[in-house]
Amino acid sequence: MSSIDERYIESCRNEFWQKVFRLELGYLIEHLKGCQDVLSVGCGMATIEGALAESGFKVTGLDVSQEALNCAPDTLTTVVARAEDMSFPANSFDASIYVASLQFVDDYRKALEKTASVLRPKGRIVVMLLNPASTFFQERFRDPSSYVSKIKHTDQKAIEDAVARNFTVHSEYFLCVDGNEVSAAAKESDAALYIILGTKRAAP
Repeated sequence: MSSIDERYIESCRNEFWQKVFRLELGYLIEHLKGCQDVLSVGCGMATIEGALAESGFKVTGLDVSQEALNCAPDTLTTVVARAEDMSFPANSFDASIYVASLQFVDDYRKALEKTASVLRPKGRIVVMLLNPASTFFQERFRDPSSYVSKIKHTDQKAIEDAVARNFTVHSEYFLCVDGNEVSAAAKESDAALYIILGTKRAAP
């Protein structure tokens, strides 16, 4: 394991990130009710995905990094690939999730098209975006050692429009971060996440 992975895993153990993970996990479990097969795109080391698997979901994690997937829980099926190049058969999954990952994908439009193609009829998508308007984002974006500084896409409307090409969507702000305090309810200025929820449209 690299020192980067060790630092990441250590940070995941601190109280702040444990609170974040618990709230994100609860949100996902609520919005994935009725789903069984779940694809997580850009899952990294799959901390939340492992917890989803423990909660009864059958989770497949896709990521470009074999090194990251080597750290994923054994309860997941893992696949090394770019989001834009995923090659699962049609109708493979009930739902797909992007946990703060879509904004780091080179061609998010192509990734979303691929995602829609592998979902079953009325399949769901949950896209958790980092909210550029939040203090949480702005502080980390200015820090070159933070993964947030490597973000590629910050136009939430453009991303939501891309999701809406294949899904009926609605969106909401989530995860209020105030210093080390974290809570679910949030408004635009203090929400760490902007979440797009979608249901796959029937083919024309």
